Amino acid sequence: MTYAIIETGGKQLRVEPGRFYDIELLPVDAEESITLENLLLIQHEDQVHIGQPFVEGATLQATVMQHYRGRKVIVYKMKPKKKTRKKRGHRQEITRLMINSISLNGAVLASAENNTPASSTSSTEAE
Repeated sequence: MTYAIIETGGKQLRVEPGRFYDIELLPVDAEESITLENLLLIQHEDQVHIGQPFVEGATLQATVMQHYRGRKVIVYKMKPKKKTRKKRGHRQEITRLMINSISLNGAVLASAENNTPASSTSSTEAE
């Protein structure tokens, strides 16, 4: 299994090819491809590549699926006996990102087309 740990929006996220993830808003149009180069770690089979702070020559190809707003968060502040109350709401802008492939030094380590889950044959052998 191949995965990578990326840094985006001030957060670190473990990603795998063929899956989608919600991250903070990116200034890219929907249905557009993007290349991320802030990979902190790549794990491919038995090899682990750790960056200092980023892995040299590592890229991640992704497609922006859509932009939307997250759930509303209510922040309510009150000081008792002072008649002070503040109610504020916040909705985070979110980008949904589909991971297409992980590459290292130009060689594709894993892609969404090649990432198929292993089927278990033990259930068919038992019958």
